[in-house]
Amino acid sequence: MEYLSELLPIIIYILLIVLIILLIIIAVKSIKALNKVQEVVDNVDKKVKTLDGIFDVIDVATDKLSILSDKIINIIAGALEKVFKTKKTKVTKKETKEIKKDSKKEKVTKKKEEE
Repeated sequence: MEYLSELLPIIIYILLIVLIILLIIIAVKSIKALNKVQEVVDNVDKKVKTLDGIFDVIDVATDKLSILSDKIINIIAGALEKVFKTKKTKVTKKETKEIKKDSKKEKVTKKKEEE
C-alpha cells in the first residue's frame, strides 16, 4: 500500500508533464496555422484592392450610361408628347369651331322664339 501511495503521485506528475507538452505542441501548430491563414487573407485582401479600381471604373461607366439613357428617353418622350399634344390641340380647335357654330345657332333660335 505504501508503494502505491508513493508511485501514484509520480504517475500523475508524469501524465501532467505529457499533457502540458502536448498542449504546447498543439498551441505552436495552431499559431503556425493562423500565420498561414493570415498570409492567405492578406494575399486575398491585396487582390481585392486591385480589383476595387476596376469596379470603380465599371461603376462610373454604368452611371454615365444610365445618365445617357435617361436623356435619350426624355428626348423621345418629349417628342412623343409634342406629337400627341399637337394632335389634341388640332382636335380641340376643330371642336371649338363646331361649338361656336352650335352656340350661334342656339342664339338665333332663341331670338326667333322670343320674337
